[in-house]
Amino acid sequence: MPRFSVIVPAYNVQAYLHECLESVLTQSCPDLELIAVDDCSPDACGAIIDEFAARDTRVRAVHLTENQGLGPARNAGVAQATGDYLIFLDSDDTLTPDALRAIADRLKETGEPDVLVYDYARTYWTGETIRNQAAAQLTEEGPAPFRLTDRPGLLRMLMVAWNKAYRRDFVEEEGFAFPSGYYEDTPWTYPVLMAAESIATLDRVCVHYRQRRRGGILGTVSPRHFDIFEQYDRVFAYVDRNPELARWRPLLFRRMVDHLVVVFTRRDRLPRRSRAEFLRRARTYYRRYRTPGAPVPPRARVHHTLVRLGLHRTYGALRLTAALARRAAKLADRLLKGLRVTALRLHYRIQRRLPLRADRAVFAAHGTGGHGGDPGALEQAFRTHVPHIRTAWVADAEQHHTVPAGTRRLRPGTAAYWTALARSKFLVHNAAFDRRLVKRRGQVLVQTRHGTPLKHMGLDLIERPAAAAGMDFDALLDDVDKWDYVLSANRHSTLTWERVYPGGYTTLEYGSPRGDVFQQATSADVSRIRKSLGIPEGAVVLLYAPTHRDYRRTQRTTLDLHRVLSRLGPRFVVLARAHRLHGGPLAPTAGQVIDVTDHPSVESLCLASDALVTDYSSIMFDYANLDRPIVIHAEDWEAYEAARGTYFDLRSFPPGAVSRSEDELIDIFATGHWRGSRSAQLRSAFRERFCPHDDGRAAERVVRHVVLGERNHPPVVPLGKRHPVPSPAAGLAHSPLATVPPPTGPLTVTDSH
Repeated sequence: MPRFSVIVPAYNVQAYLHECLESVLTQSCPDLELIAVDDCSPDACGAIIDEFAARDTRVRAVHLTENQGLGPARNAGVAQATGDYLIFLDSDDTLTPDALRAIADRLKETGEPDVLVYDYARTYWTGETIRNQAAAQLTEEGPAPFRLTDRPGLLRMLMVAWNKAYRRDFVEEEGFAFPSGYYEDTPWTYPVLMAAESIATLDRVCVHYRQRRRGGILGTVSPRHFDIFEQYDRVFAYVDRNPELARWRPLLFRRMVDHLVVVFTRRDRLPRRSRAEFLRRARTYYRRYRTPGAPVPPRARVHHTLVRLGLHRTYGALRLTAALARRAAKLADRLLKGLRVTALRLHYRIQRRLPLRADRAVFAAHGTGGHGGDPGALEQAFRTHVPHIRTAWVADAEQHHTVPAGTRRLRPGTAAYWTALARSKFLVHNAAFDRRLVKRRGQVLVQTRHGTPLKHMGLDLIERPAAAAGMDFDALLDDVDKWDYVLSANRHSTLTWERVYPGGYTTLEYGSPRGDVFQQATSADVSRIRKSLGIPEGAVVLLYAPTHRDYRRTQRTTLDLHRVLSRLGPRFVVLARAHRLHGGPLAPTAGQVIDVTDHPSVESLCLASDALVTDYSSIMFDYANLDRPIVIHAEDWEAYEAARGTYFDLRSFPPGAVSRSEDELIDIFATGHWRGSRSAQLRSAFRERFCPHDDGRAAERVVRHVVLGERNHPPVVPLGKRHPVPSPAAGLAHSPLATVPPPTGPLTVTDSH
């Protein structure tokens, strides 16, 4: 008897069926049977199912002799099922990696409940992925399992069958079955949740719910959408047969009205001539099943009233009025914005004619999420070494909490912002200020850049259209002409910046200001940061920070963090930080993975970690200043180098061990190679080349040069005499943490090649 019976009905989905079935068969939990039901599909679905069944004994092919619809096709699969739990998956959707393993673990943890509800994410044909907005209902906090009365909010989620695992014995005892027709999930899901004696939740995305550009059943204009009425008849009939469920009638009534409104208002469902009839029938059902008691939000009351009265013409008139009101509001908004832009331009011109303020400095940073990066370190150095200069930081309102007290906060585009740009003597940025900035005589603009470059930058991207992404090189050079100083951490950066950003500026090769904190922090600072992140005492913390892929439209990482950690053991924890262009977390916070994508300070994350795992991100050059282990995961080096271009072969001159696959990465940590002598030698050579000036006083040198005009700075502390704060795991070299049992199977370790 398998643990799971995964039932996949298929009809006219030949383009998606392979991916769906593969997502099931490649699960890390192999204890399953896959029941694929060919609902007499006219395309190649039947042949595809037979191909899978021929190559994998876990696949059972069921062929229906005539098309019966999604509900009966699922019933046919249930009839063949032998697993402990039933899982339904639509044939154009997919299970996420390790979903069944997570479901199995949660079922065991919660005592084999009747129903387990898990989460999903909508995946669009554009590559965008958006998690279910009602995910808060799936929190795992509190006792589990529970009854629906303990978590009634579950009835407010999307009523579908494929985001749940059902105990097969429970389904058979209750005699649950899917009806035919559209909206077949409705009379299945409500009764199942109401009848279940035990329910549990799993706060994890287990299904990718494909949003097809065209071809979805419910997105097809058809009179079959009238089936929704019969489906709710079945729901209320079930309640009538079970009087103990009468408490749910008010909420079911409200959910029914909300559902009818959705069907009526969607343009892609009802034929135009049947809309009036649908609303009249909705009025009948409103009166038939009306059960007051569930509060209706103010925004939905108008819809409920129109359904109750069946006012089709009024409904149309209100929609037309609302559309006209929205157009009028948009027009008024455009006019107001135009007037505001004109007024701000006039304000900026006037401010540029007023004297510069030598005691003012404006700072901004791109991609830091607020105050941080090299501009943040310089802003702090201004306050320390030239306190007579008043500093201001440019950031959106939601980032103002990151700005230190005593630093003025400026919102982009405001009058105060333009006044500061027009009259401040010092301007500091790591990218580019507003393109409308007119640099005045006497203003000093300091460009910090984003760290040591590995990938091609600036003019080197002219021959890299995928990486340039429509970059305006003329505008870039116009901005370069405004720079007075460019910061550099090492000779490699100096030579690169002066070639790819040709201009008349002065290069200040003084080190990286944002790395000063690594030489200044204490062990108490590290402990405080780790505690704030919720890191267990004694854990070995890996910071995983991959970079952006120019050659990919979607930025999903191929590294399965949960699998890596399951192989390394419970003492390892991963801080997962996605690139700012990634668009979402690398993995949900669960167990030993902590999502730190939105953490305001990457420097704090570096201090909190015991080792860095990255690919081609410039974070490796900063992290090397901590003299802690670095592991490079370079599984797609050839593709990355071809699309973006790099200034040297990282595999030949790495800061530590290099892996080319997930198994190699696991092996590097399992054998202790990540912190071995060879890795230390590679890191030492890397630091000598790229960290010659980073002794903790880079920001001070810049301020003394730019503001005070000093040229004779204190000598740089040699690498051998620097003592960055050690990681908490530094003293564990001879503990069980140094190595863990190696994973099974043939693995190879890549050292410096």
